[in-house]
Amino acid sequence: MPEIAPDSANERASNRALTRAIAFMSFAAFASGFSLRISDPLLPQVALEFGTSVGAASTIVTAYAIPYGLTQAFSGSLGDRFGKCQTVAGTCLLSCLLVLLCGFSQSLPQLAIARFVCAPAAATIVPLGMAYVGDVVPYERRQPTLARFLAGQMTGMIAGQIAGGVIGDHFGWRTVFFVLAVVFAVAGGALMSQFGSNPWTRPLKRSAESRPGLVADYGKLIGSRWALFLCLAVFCEGAIFFGGFTYISADMHDRFALNFSIIGGVVAGFGVGSILFAVSVHRLVGRLGQRGLVIGGGLIVMAAYIMLAGSPVWQTAPLVTAMLGFGYYMLHNTLQTNATQMLPEARGTAVAAFSSALFLGQSAGVTIAAPLYDHRGAGAVFALAAVLWLLLAIWITRRLGRR
Repeated sequence: MPEIAPDSANERASNRALTRAIAFMSFAAFASGFSLRISDPLLPQVALEFGTSVGAASTIVTAYAIPYGLTQAFSGSLGDRFGKCQTVAGTCLLSCLLVLLCGFSQSLPQLAIARFVCAPAAATIVPLGMAYVGDVVPYERRQPTLARFLAGQMTGMIAGQIAGGVIGDHFGWRTVFFVLAVVFAVAGGALMSQFGSNPWTRPLKRSAESRPGLVADYGKLIGSRWALFLCLAVFCEGAIFFGGFTYISADMHDRFALNFSIIGGVVAGFGVGSILFAVSVHRLVGRLGQRGLVIGGGLIVMAAYIMLAGSPVWQTAPLVTAMLGFGYYMLHNTLQTNATQMLPEARGTAVAAFSSALFLGQSAGVTIAAPLYDHRGAGAVFALAAVLWLLLAIWITRRLGRR
């Protein structure tokens, strides 16, 4: 990374270049977020076309989440070795090609396999973006900067959820994946445009001694009780939260017979709440501290899931999903910030392991909740998520206090 010259003009130019680099990495995170939650509003459409239940159709979520999580565990070493910006740009362009397979699928098994195949390339984007922020931003300023970087992913979630509802409603669910392919292509091309002129996109040089290898890096990670706690906590977070959130779209369709365009707008509230958190994170960190953020997020998400379980009308759902987005990132952003510092000498590997645990947890939660949804309904899924989420927040808060 470049040295910042003492001259104020040079310093301003360097800061602008860094801002551009983070912005383009954030746009890549937008593409990843678009892809990540795109399946949720499509579940009722996919189930209807292929003549199956929503629980069975949720295999397309699991088929994406499992390889997404597993690949992240190894993708960090690529970023540490070849450069985080370079790796992200390449995987965006590869994702553009692979996601087309989803649009051409003619059966539920084909679609599940296509989602499985396109997940690994997209899996590298967000963890390497987080690690990049960890490389170039001091820890005392990292949590707000990380939240702003992740605003790209959050905005992508909004776009993906709205696209899944609106585009799917008018042009069919296959068209949604064709649009996603274009988004990946633009993201990869935009980031590549910076390589020749922006010094902040150059790979971070490390000595041979500071890169002992993937096995040695994971050995250090396993040897750290704090790192193991963070990975276990984010695994539980993913399982509990997304084990409930994934079925909101199906619940809106089954209980209230909403069309898919409205459903897309409802679940997009999650992204709106997430962006509101990103805008206010600096003030929240100053007033509440990390422990206050975690317990506050626990209470907000618990209340939101209870409201989803008991509400007799759908009109409250957009507000509730916004509460879910805000509360989720109060807790998750705190874990993320700690994760960027758990192995600084191999930050890409460490953050990738953290992100891998999140998406493996998500896969486990969606799978466990599927039979509960089919046999007991969404209310049971949301009530269970509410109780478990509060218990998780209390556990994390206590561990942060001891830390």
